[in-house]
Amino acid sequence: MSIDQSDERTAGPVAELRLTWAAVRPLLLRLHFYAGVFVGPFLLVAAVTGLAYIWTPQVERAGYDHELHVPAAPGVAPLAQQAAVAKAAVPDGTVTGIRPGPTPTDSTQVIFTRPGLEPSYHHTVFVDPHTGEIRGQLETYGSGQALPLRAWLDGLHANLQLGDFGRWYSELAASWLWVVVLAGIALWAGSRKRKKSRSARGRLLSWHRLTGLAIAAGMVFLSATGLTWSEHAGDNISELRAQLDWTTPSVSTALPAAAPAGADVGVDAVRAATSQAGLADPVEIRPPSAPGKAYVVAQVGRSWPTQADSMAVDPATGRITDTLRFADYSPAAKLSRWGIDAHMGLLFGVVNQIVLTALAAGLIAVIMWGYRMWWLRRPTRSDARVGRPPGRGAWRRIPGRVLAPFLVVTAVVGYYLPVFGLSLLAFLVVDLIGAARRQGVKA
Repeated sequence: MSIDQSDERTAGPVAELRLTWAAVRPLLLRLHFYAGVFVGPFLLVAAVTGLAYIWTPQVERAGYDHELHVPAAPGVAPLAQQAAVAKAAVPDGTVTGIRPGPTPTDSTQVIFTRPGLEPSYHHTVFVDPHTGEIRGQLETYGSGQALPLRAWLDGLHANLQLGDFGRWYSELAASWLWVVVLAGIALWAGSRKRKKSRSARGRLLSWHRLTGLAIAAGMVFLSATGLTWSEHAGDNISELRAQLDWTTPSVSTALPAAAPAGADVGVDAVRAATSQAGLADPVEIRPPSAPGKAYVVAQVGRSWPTQADSMAVDPATGRITDTLRFADYSPAAKLSRWGIDAHMGLLFGVVNQIVLTALAAGLIAVIMWGYRMWWLRRPTRSDARVGRPPGRGAWRRIPGRVLAPFLVVTAVVGYYLPVFGLSLLAFLVVDLIGAARRQGVKA
């Protein structure tokens, strides 16, 4: 085969690929533009509120020092006695958990449910384990026992303190973040090398690209994990995980049918049994949820990825009836646990917080540079456009073999991420209306 014949055979696919990219690029650029302009404010709010939330563990330890910490002293009162003191202070409450202080300077947390509390909220009494005195009472939130400040910032980040209605904002941000990132990566990868521009916009574009690439993987991760908490996409993700058997397992609280009814060895014996079995602090001891059920003692440390073991204990005999080790979790369940903890800034402690701070700061910078670039190319007063986006009708120039699977994938993603699907339709409607209006003016 001659060199010329070889070049002809390879030139065809390369030329075809270039033509396909030339048709796809305007669509990606338009998508990146619209998402950046209209979804940018939601992403900015999510980044700023997330940045405020990241460092709340340190703020909590300082601001709630009296409740969380006690002077070191010899001797520790029985857990049952500490729980009784807390129960006397909350007569209308039901104990749902006890968290012994993991160190001699930590208070014991006795967790209650009581009438009037919002969903996922608890009433927690903090007890000095050495003296049995109450250090304080606070409303706490979630399984992580977030104290009031962190709980408020959590709500601000998740729903702007607007309840279920406000969750639309965070779901919209999480649904589009990965799309904006992947479209930006594709545009960067497909762009030809150009001379560095010395203009203000050229410098901004360079910073926008480089920073966006640096934080891209982190943004996709935050988008994916954030969607698991969302209202609509979160339900679909949970259903999909259940169908694929990717759910997080739980220790069995079932007891033998012959177990004595009504007998209870008490929380101190339960904790002693699990401690001897190797279940290290910090833990939460949960009383039986119903007659014929076992105690559950679960590790609640979140800074180390393997601290998630749990054990069930027979209340009548104090014997361990079931053990669930984190090592026995499925890979999907492990990834889910690690992903959630990392999103919250709890995995590996301060290192995780520093990484999230850098990601949030990078996202804020990328958004602000994007808006600044738009401002430098803003429309004139005689033009009602939002900016100078790529020309319309780009999708009509995409080859059918590329457009068809793209539409199928978009439909599937829109089904599982309904807020993304609805907002994408809204973009299309606005775009079509704008095009029709301009054609009418020209006519």
